[in-house]
Amino acid sequence: MSSHRAFQLKLNPLTGNSEWIVIEDNDESFAQNFHKPFLATTSYLDMLNDSTRNAAFRHAIEKTISKPCHVLDIGAGTGLLSMMAARAMGDEGKVTACESYLPMVKLMKKVLRLNGMEGRVKIINKRSEELQVGLDMPSRAHVLVSEILDSELLGEGLIPTLQHAHDNLLVENAMTVPYRATIYGQLVESTFLWKLHDFHNNEATVSDSIRLTPPGLDSVLGIKRQQYAMHVNPLQEEITLLSEPFKIFEFDFWKRPESYGETELCVKATNDGRVHVVVSWWVLQLDQEGTIYYSTAPRWIRSPTITSPIGWCDHWKQCVWFVPGSGISILQGEEIRLLATHTETSFSYNFDTLVPTTKILNHRCMTGDFQLVLPPERAAIYADKEWRLSMLKAVQSMGKDRLLCLVVDDSAFLPLLVAKLSEASVMSLLPGLRERGLQYLQAVAHANGLSHSCIEVLEKNVQQLNMHDIHQKKVDLLIAEPFYVGHDGMLPWQNLRFWRDRTTLNDILSEDALTIPSKGILRACAMSLPDLWKSRCCLSSIEGFDHSVVNATLGACGHLPELEEGPCLPFFVWQCGEFDVLSETFDVMEFEFSKQICECHGKSQVKFTKRGVCHGFVLWIDWVMDLQNSIVISTGPDRKYWKQGVKLLGTPRTVDPQSLTSVQPCSAVVEACFSPLKGELKIILDFL
Repeated sequence: MSSHRAFQLKLNPLTGNSEWIVIEDNDESFAQNFHKPFLATTSYLDMLNDSTRNAAFRHAIEKTISKPCHVLDIGAGTGLLSMMAARAMGDEGKVTACESYLPMVKLMKKVLRLNGMEGRVKIINKRSEELQVGLDMPSRAHVLVSEILDSELLGEGLIPTLQHAHDNLLVENAMTVPYRATIYGQLVESTFLWKLHDFHNNEATVSDSIRLTPPGLDSVLGIKRQQYAMHVNPLQEEITLLSEPFKIFEFDFWKRPESYGETELCVKATNDGRVHVVVSWWVLQLDQEGTIYYSTAPRWIRSPTITSPIGWCDHWKQCVWFVPGSGISILQGEEIRLLATHTETSFSYNFDTLVPTTKILNHRCMTGDFQLVLPPERAAIYADKEWRLSMLKAVQSMGKDRLLCLVVDDSAFLPLLVAKLSEASVMSLLPGLRERGLQYLQAVAHANGLSHSCIEVLEKNVQQLNMHDIHQKKVDLLIAEPFYVGHDGMLPWQNLRFWRDRTTLNDILSEDALTIPSKGILRACAMSLPDLWKSRCCLSSIEGFDHSVVNATLGACGHLPELEEGPCLPFFVWQCGEFDVLSETFDVMEFEFSKQICECHGKSQVKFTKRGVCHGFVLWIDWVMDLQNSIVISTGPDRKYWKQGVKLLGTPRTVDPQSLTSVQPCSAVVEACFSPLKGELKIILDFL
């Protein structure tokens, strides 16, 4: 039997170490069990639950493929579009399905088998750029069906994929589904969105003595210049629209696209205000005649071409492009010139009224052409007055008799704060930032009244650190935010890497060493999350094709095999569509950071405070920063800068605080067990 071998990079969130795991194609049970944690966190399930998307593709495929031909499906996933194409052609014609991800290929084979389509669709486990006519395909294809679109449209490689397909895999004048995509934009004012990127001007309002972007070094710390996928609908009440929507680019799938394009637009202001962002979205025309559409437009856009309602989904959002600095002031009726460009994979925007180029160049020269790049939420946290004050109080609470402080995480703020407020020697590990973090601290130390040598960056992993590295002194202050580079998409308790680090370093800590934060509290509340639950619920028939076989692997809610649970997934709850809090906030368990990392168990009963449909529980960690438990930094759902963990129920439950029956429970028990080996949190829910 022939076998294929693939390698998957797996990160242990508590050690920061990555290891390669081997996936054997011929070992069904191993592969099936191994794939679950990876596939359960992908957007496949969310896409397959998007009934508007599925129906639009079905109608367009049935309309486009009217006779037997050769169809190519690129990025085939579970094979849904391939099966639609095969069904549209009847018993004749052929479909070549191209899918590069081996775990998904294995899942597609199960779906095809379940639907009696094994002999109708030929699966090729390659990237489309690797396909060869005469080897993988008998001939060039007459029709291309594909869904390789992200929120930005181009991020999954749409342009190079189409270029290669038109050059090598498709007949001349081939038909395509989709047929065309159009990018639209709108100018917007939003204080919240401004705070996600203009760190320098926001930090200027903070009253402490630390400056992460000192005068003259405005650009030494910032976010990456790119579009960010984000649901803007929840911000509608705090957004001011400053223009009508405008068309930016059009991409025809039926012909070879260009790698680069630019267009200049003249946009008229409809209100007075300050342009903070360009919000953009795309509209997909799936058929040649222009009767079938799909749109990712925000809720406030009304379009005569989109007749069916498009609900919330996680896989496609709007995009925001941040205008540098504090934005551009504009008056109603005034026109502003916008230059839009696209590369093979992204879009960018520039206005002709921005900061002069000479000023930008001066910033780059002064920082040695260097910038510490942070996620937008982290930049907003660093400029947040409340967060900064909490950190300031926490460091002040330690007293001034500490001699050696070790910052174990990737905080750019804490090394400067401790060095400024105490006489302790400050050492920092910066496990994810490394050289970039060192460059940054050197760039801003002098401007904060500190010498270049007052903060030492240790270029070693936690596991390798010894007394020699810290000059034979014991550490008497171990501190973290905690924040680790690369943990943005992880669950809250995976930041307990800080606790693992503290345990690893136990031998170099003094007997009276202080640990900040001193403990973590796992907190939770019950929520109604109809949009999120619908996007993760079990699949049955999708446009006439049975997909029940994918539920367990993709981590669907409900109808799973006995003893199997749906995963706990990281989300910004405020980004999850409609939601409502149904219970008080309650503590599940505590993590004592003064002790060695250990298995923890907690159990709490919570009473519902509102009648409604409970779809799951939201969990997060509040960090207690001092021994007196007076300084607490919450990362709960009312804080938009942190992701929470969401544990969805298999079956939603109607709850009622006044109920006296088990049919509509009035309370629930939440039990949790934390494993220090893999950083996993097992959650058991029981309704009373």
